[in-house]
Amino acid sequence: MPLESCMILLDNSEYMRNGDYLPTRLDAQSDAANLIVNAKTGSNPESTVGVIVMSGGTMGPSSGGAELLVSPTDDLGKILTALHGVPLCGQMTVPANKDAVDIAASVQVAALALKHRRNKNGSQRIVLFVGSPLEQAEKRAFIKAGKTLKKNNVFIDVICMGELEENEAKLRELVDAANGISGANAGAEGEAAAVERTCHLVTIPVGVLPSDVLETSPIYGETVVEEVAEQPQEEPGGGGGGGDGFADFGGVDPNMDPELAMALRVSMEEERARQERVTASNNESANQEEKTDDAAVAGDAAGAAPMDVVATPVAAANAEMDEDALLQQALAMSMAENQASGTAEEEVVADAAMGATGGAGDDDDDAAMQMALAMSMQGEGGEEEKSAEGGQQQFQDPAFVNQLLGSLPGVNPDDPAIQEALRKANEDKKDDDKKE
Repeated sequence: MPLESCMILLDNSEYMRNGDYLPTRLDAQSDAANLIVNAKTGSNPESTVGVIVMSGGTMGPSSGGAELLVSPTDDLGKILTALHGVPLCGQMTVPANKDAVDIAASVQVAALALKHRRNKNGSQRIVLFVGSPLEQAEKRAFIKAGKTLKKNNVFIDVICMGELEENEAKLRELVDAANGISGANAGAEGEAAAVERTCHLVTIPVGVLPSDVLETSPIYGETVVEEVAEQPQEEPGGGGGGGDGFADFGGVDPNMDPELAMALRVSMEEERARQERVTASNNESANQEEKTDDAAVAGDAAGAAPMDVVATPVAAANAEMDEDALLQQALAMSMAENQASGTAEEEVVADAAMGATGGAGDDDDDAAMQMALAMSMQGEGGEEEKSAEGGQQQFQDPAFVNQLLGSLPGVNPDDPAIQEALRKANEDKKDDDKKE
């Protein structure tokens, strides 16, 4: 709510002893005034409130007239002390040409107090409580007072408690004049609708608490509505207040319970900070996992190349081993073929010999057998002679003898004794050949 300076005018005449409002008119008025003071000071910390009694008080019953108890201030303790200390004053016997309270004079005193307020910023407002009959007051005085307030940009709210039949019409003239509605056309709906009503009149029925009526009236409701309108609307699902005017305080009105509202606000801020930390931690862990996955993929790609490089020499070695095995297998097959061919040739020679002998003497089996045995013995003897001759020829070869002696362990073929023995053996052989 915007900054505002307010003066509360209380009726403390003897009529406020009546018990038509529980417990009395004075106590019900004090309760309603307390509600308005809390609303005004709670809506803006710089708003000020003052208190005036319209039948005197501190100077005794003989003082009469309006008396300022507290000038406009933001000290809530001082204001509440003044509200709860309002005494019943006034004359028991009121003169015939005078009312118990002078509304016009009290309104002028309140306007003067607002004019000399400390903080000149903000709007000015008067809240007037009336519980005494206004029989001697004239409408012209109320209209004049209302126009004066309109001229000085002072708003007024009137709360009528009791004596409704006598007071409502006159108080209506005061409110309409303050709103800028002329008295002749006050009942015209068109003009009343065209004029913005910044001043209000609230009548309290008998037997009803004034505070209950004020909570739903424009006097108190305007303060709450403007305060809620200034609060930013939150998105659905955001905050603990469900998007109302007190979302920052967990949906609790700070004017009603400041300590609880502040505790809820601190708790909500801590929870919001915790959620932000959790979100940041989750994001950081996700980034680390992504980096780890990328490193693992890079490591797999790097490890695949050395495996291929290692596999290539192994494959080459395996290929060389296969080639060696194939070569050995080919040699074995070749040797087997040579042996088979040699065996086949021997069989062919034997068959040919058998055929020759069979053709010469088919009639005499014994002669054939004897001839075959003689030929086999001659063949063996010839082979032995040939092998002996071949061995002798090899030993006559100096190169073969030197190679044979060199292969023996501990024998030196270049030894002079060995060379002399070989020379003598060759000479003896040559002599034998000459003799033959």
